[in-house]
This record gives sequence, C-alpha cells and structure tokens, in this order.
Amino acid sequence: MVDFSLWDVLRNLLLAARWTIALSLIAFLGGGLVGLLLLVLRLSPSRAAQWAVSGYVQLFQGTPLLMQLFLSYFGMALLGFNTSAWTAAAVALTLYTSAFLAEIWRGCVAAVPRGQWEASSALALNFGEQLRHVVLPQALRIAVPPTVGFLVQVVKGTALASVIGFVELTKAGTMITNATFRPFLVYGFVALFYFVLCFPVSLYARGLERRLHAAHR
Repeated sequence: MVDFSLWDVLRNLLLAARWTIALSLIAFLGGGLVGLLLLVLRLSPSRAAQWAVSGYVQLFQGTPLLMQLFLSYFGMALLGFNTSAWTAAAVALTLYTSAFLAEIWRGCVAAVPRGQWEASSALALNFGEQLRHVVLPQALRIAVPPTVGFLVQVVKGTALASVIGFVELTKAGTMITNATFRPFLVYGFVALFYFVLCFPVSLYARGLERRLHAAHR
C-alpha cells in the first residue's frame, strides 16, 4: 500500500480532471459539427441521405457507448491502425455525441411551424437559404437548452473511456485506489469532481430554458 496524503489524492484527481474536460469538449465540439452535417442531410430532399442518416442515428443510439469504445480501440488495431486510447476515445465519443445531437436538433427543427417553410418557399428561397435565414435561427432558440443539457451526458460518458486505458477521472481513481486501498475515499472524491463539473452545466441549461421560454411568451 502506498501512503498517499489527502492532498496527493486530490492533486492526482485534479490532473486527471483536465483530460476529462478536454475529452468532453472535443467530443461535444466535434459531435456538434458532425451532428450539424447530419441534420442538414436529414432535412434534405434526398431520400437516400435521409435513410443513411436515420440508420447512422439508430446505430449509435441503439448500441452501448462501451461497445463503441471497444470497437473504436480494438477494431482499428485489427484493421492495422496504430490507435492510442486518446484517439479512440475521442473518435467514439464524437460519433456517439453527433448521433444524439443530430436527433435533438431534428426535433427542434420539427418544432418550427410548417408555415415557416411554406412562407420561405413562397419567397423563392432555395433549401439552403430556407435553413440559414428562416428555419435554423428559430430552431436555435429551442435547441440551446437541451444541447447544453446534453453536455452533462457527454461529461459522464467520458468515464467509460477508462476501460480502454484512457486516464481520466475514473481511471485515475481506480489507479489511486489500487495503490492506497481506500476506495470509499477516492471514489467519493471522483463522484464529487463529476458533480462539480456537471451541476453548473445543468443549472445553466435550466436557466437558459426559463429565459428563452419567457422571451418566447
């Protein structure tokens, strides 16, 4: 057993928290970009694109994130790619996030009254102009709260990256526990760190929802 002081435990968890935050931001920003592309394809007149995006969303929503991490890490290695745990975790979480964000945003676009599409079409706007100038600005007001709220799920989802060796909060907690044999203390601090990261985001999402709802009324 290694004699870790309380400060040693906290210091190591703080260092690991940096990677949890970095992975969360990469997954959220990357997933947002991919999700936006998927949304545009899903709304396009092309039936093939709609079916392809629908299949993509169903695939990533219908399979556990843990399996996606395994496939990203070990599957790429079987295909001959030398993949680090960091790269595999970033790719898997980005694809997972994009599927959920695309579906969240599709629901927000669907909440925009159909008359807005018809009115913009009557103004001779093409599909891209309809989205850019009429539909997406209105859908954005609806989409902000659930999008920010989903960030909480992304932060918590990074904990699963520990299974492929990525050293974030959960993995660091396991390593410290194995060295100190003090699981209750260590995992208690790990849970506290996740709470500190997620609770402000949840509060911000609820505040945004209230403000946007009040503005809409």
